[in-house]
Amino acid sequence: QVQLMESGGGSVQAGGSLRLSCTASRTIYCMAWFRQSPGSERQGVARMDVVHSVADYDDSVQGRFTASHDKANNTLSLQMNSLNPEDTAVYYCAARRDWPCQPMAVWDASDDTTWGQGTQVTVAS
Repeated sequence: QVQLMESGGGSVQAGGSLRLSCTASRTIYCMAWFRQSPGSERQGVARMDVVHSVADYDDSVQGRFTASHDKANNTLSLQMNSLNPEDTAVYYCAARRDWPCQPMAVWDASDDTTWGQGTQVTVAS
């Protein structure tokens, strides 16, 4: 069973940047970032194909967020630039063993997804 440890959350002003990190206890081929605001469903933010180092993004963060993976340390990072108040949420790292990687909707609905503990990101206006 893989374990996920998140770090990097905090509070910033609108237009600022934060970098989140998620370290897995072992190599895993599909990893992702989700977020959830109060009263909202959990939303997929970015998904990483670790084998090929290819990421895709939700339209709401396209061009502002960049996911990257450090294979030596089993660490998935999310560089978040040009943050706005709508980005305020608890951000969750996730991992799955499936290959190829499943659509984001499957991750949230399946018991086979491993979740990090969540880290709060707050963007002040």
